Amino acid sequence: MKTIQAILPYIQIVLAIILVTAILLQRTGAQIGGAFGGGDNFSSAYHTRRGFERTLFIITIVIAILFAVGALISLI
Repeated sequence: MKTIQAILPYIQIVLAIILVTAILLQRTGAQIGGAFGGGDNFSSAYHTRRGFERTLFIITIVIAILFAVGALISLI
């Protein structure tokens, strides 16, 4: 159990870096300003994800769940 407690902070740091990268890679609008709240196209939030965008979306969810589980484990 002590080995898990010793390496868990490093695993969380790596997961946090991967999670931030995955979130920043996702596009929210047609322009880069859409990631920062810019853009006037409201329909860009309601589109079907296909290909790499869908894969990146699913990977982001999985990494977020792993990060949350790691945080819960560190509390125990």
